[in-house]
Amino acid sequence: MQRIFPTLLFWILILCACSPSGLSSQAVPTASTQAIAIPTEIVFSEVGVATIASPSEDIIPVSTSEILPLPKLIATLSTPHIDPGPDGEMPTIETIPPTVGNCGYQWAYRDLPELTTQFQASLQTLQPEAQANVFAFGEDCVYADGTATFLAMETDFNITVQVSDLSNETELGEWIVKIMQMVESIPKESIVGPRPGRVSFRFQSGSDQKAVTFYIDRYQALPSGLSSAEIYQTLQIPQ
Repeated sequence: MQRIFPTLLFWILILCACSPSGLSSQAVPTASTQAIAIPTEIVFSEVGVATIASPSEDIIPVSTSEILPLPKLIATLSTPHIDPGPDGEMPTIETIPPTVGNCGYQWAYRDLPELTTQFQASLQTLQPEAQANVFAFGEDCVYADGTATFLAMETDFNITVQVSDLSNETELGEWIVKIMQMVESIPKESIVGPRPGRVSFRFQSGSDQKAVTFYIDRYQALPSGLSSAEIYQTLQIPQ
């Protein structure tokens, strides 16, 4: 009996030393994530249909970020659409030709022979001896090489008629009125230059003569009701 007791005590001490101590009664989780299954999904978008196949064995953690929707197409600015012309040709953009050097300006005249012929023919229905010359007045843009470009400013008239008495202002005024009616009846497309032109009358009687020059708009601005003599007298006054 005394021999068995020390042996039993020895085995009890060994068993106590080998038994686990301080273990928690709670189970330790085996993973920080849980597995979820991803089904096969068909996504419809503005750019078409895309099929996303789910791997049968892949595992995605729950902490994965939220999947953002597919971006929408954004229209960008582009060159405006240009339709072809009736002949099928695409329109072209015309460019302004470059200026050929600098130029100097000087007063200049250019005859208008066609208009002169037409106007004188009408004038000679009133008086066969009457003469007329129509010309454009403006500026020449002269380049260093001697060439020039004419820029018309107005259409001017030189008119010569024969009268019986230069002192008869009524007769002179009547001639002015009749001839100015012809000037004003000329089509606008036959007149060159942007501003009203001048009309120069020369009245001849033998070797004597009188002259009067005025702008067309000055004549048109005369007060109504003036007599022929008053018209001549008013236009004689320089401006």
